Amino acid sequence: MSIITISRTYCSGGSNVAARIADALGWSLLDNAVIDEVAARTGLSVAEVAAREERRPSLAERVATAMAMSTQEMMSPLAAAQFPPTEQRMLDVTRTVIEEAASRDSVVIVGRGAQMMLGSRSNVFGVFCYAPLEALTRGCMLRDALDHAHAEKRVLQVNQERSAWVKANWGRDWRAVENYHLCVNTDALGIDGAVDAVVRAARVYFEHA
Repeated sequence: MSIITISRTYCSGGSNVAARIADALGWSLLDNAVIDEVAARTGLSVAEVAAREERRPSLAERVATAMAMSTQEMMSPLAAAQFPPTEQRMLDVTRTVIEEAASRDSVVIVGRGAQMMLGSRSNVFGVFCYAPLEALTRGCMLRDALDHAHAEKRVLQVNQERSAWVKANWGRDWRAVENYHLCVNTDALGIDGAVDAVVRAARVYFEHA
């Protein structure tokens, strides 16, 4: 099986690019289904998982988790099971969901640290979709119905959270080009151009892998 991972800055169109790539190649797509599956396996709601994914917990949240864990150690297993899963537990479940999908079929996987989890494999082609801040801000204004100032703030915040999450879990720079086989500017190329570039490059890569 072959795997393409799509890492993406917020509102760069990465999910759209991934869906189009999967369609062009006839592969499976793993995007928001990760959230649904993690929710089902952890007992959290889909909204809770979506709110916590690809985001490093705040200091207050980390303190609360540490206190909860220490409390659980003094409780019976049944009672301790009522506590929300830790961030590490969520990451472990996410990794399991991604690895299971990667073992079943050729697949395009969006975000969720997939490139960091699977990137050392020879059958993985890692892509980073990005765009200039102004383009991301315009996309956020349309997607989230925000004015320019709030959209820019939202873009910077989400991308900072994703970067911190990768750094905390893998000690790597999320934006570093060496993490990927191809970095694509979706503003310069457009969605169609980005899809075409990735499909062409991936086919060459997998022919020689």
